[in-house]
Amino acid sequence: MISVSKMLEDTEHYGDTLRYAPGAREQSHGAARGQGPVVVWNCTRTCNLRCRHCYTGSDGRKYDQMSMEAARAFIDDLAEFRTPVLLISGGEPLTRADLPEIIAYARAAGIRVTLSTNGTLITAAGADTFRRLDVSYVGISLDGTEEVNDVFREKKGAFAAALAGARHCLAAGQKVGLRFTINRHNYHCLNDIFDLAEQENIPRICFYHLVYSGRGSAEEDVSLAESRAALDTIIRRTEDMSRRGLAKEVLTVDNHADAAYIYLSLRRRDESRAARALTLLKANGGNRSGIAIAQVDWEGNVHPDQFTSHCLGNVNERKFSEIWTDPENAVLAGLRDRRPLLRGRCAVCRWLDICNGNFRARAEAIHGDFWASDPACYLTDEEIGA
Repeated sequence: MISVSKMLEDTEHYGDTLRYAPGAREQSHGAARGQGPVVVWNCTRTCNLRCRHCYTGSDGRKYDQMSMEAARAFIDDLAEFRTPVLLISGGEPLTRADLPEIIAYARAAGIRVTLSTNGTLITAAGADTFRRLDVSYVGISLDGTEEVNDVFREKKGAFAAALAGARHCLAAGQKVGLRFTINRHNYHCLNDIFDLAEQENIPRICFYHLVYSGRGSAEEDVSLAESRAALDTIIRRTEDMSRRGLAKEVLTVDNHADAAYIYLSLRRRDESRAARALTLLKANGGNRSGIAIAQVDWEGNVHPDQFTSHCLGNVNERKFSEIWTDPENAVLAGLRDRRPLLRGRCAVCRWLDICNGNFRARAEAIHGDFWASDPACYLTDEEIGA
């Protein structure tokens, strides 16, 4: 996750304390010194929508999922492991009737809680509950204009319901933001999302690059040229909002080629800002799958991130903290010292300090090789120094 607004304008937001903490990149299995990783818990696979890019392949069926008793034991271990953030996702987490109980238990354990949701099930009362339970942030997924979003999510009215959910959060004083996954169906809607955030006074926008997992195949992705153009739009609109005094946090997620691209863009215009950005990006260290980010699915299986299929263990059989610190796990060991393993363009790239080889899930999906080059890297051979 890269804070575009911080790179361009040196803004300050909570997540920056984890993303750019001194010595963060030196940590072998945590987000910062003395802490565990940020954990994404897909608490259910059930969803009321059926989105074309869903990495969990979710739909309206009921699936096996961790019980509340198992959830308590899992959260207790996370608290002892000093996990700074539990991001509760799905499927659609609001399909779990015990979601408020889960949130309350995690908050009582001292863990910061954020939600990732399609927003369509958030009522005024629900938004007020999230605020009272001290949910730090609710991220609502919208994938374009009303027509584009509803086709992409296979439900007419999904856009209107998600926007209503965001409005309920704003009215309740619950921090909320938009999540937009860039793909070939909605690439032309980037400006619309910026306009919507401005019109609705939504303070945060996260732009996700597509990762090839679940129903999110490479065929749904944009071209490399379109990825570059998307970043140009994001940079331009972020700077424009800043010039007009609009305090919004803008981030890009799941493609650390963005780090080098933003730095090179800054260097062409302002050497001092570029140097400051490079320092921050080096502190972050790029992709931190298996290091500062982890995922636990609805059945308790542990993965290096939300998209990587390699299973590291199951929290119903062994504590998450023990799985995450197991020195014998070859996948984790590789991710924590991946440079000698990388192949292709990634192996010779001069930006490894701020990218760290990008997403292994995309490499494996396309090349059948976990350590091959990330096919979504849009930097030219000249830019990477190959």
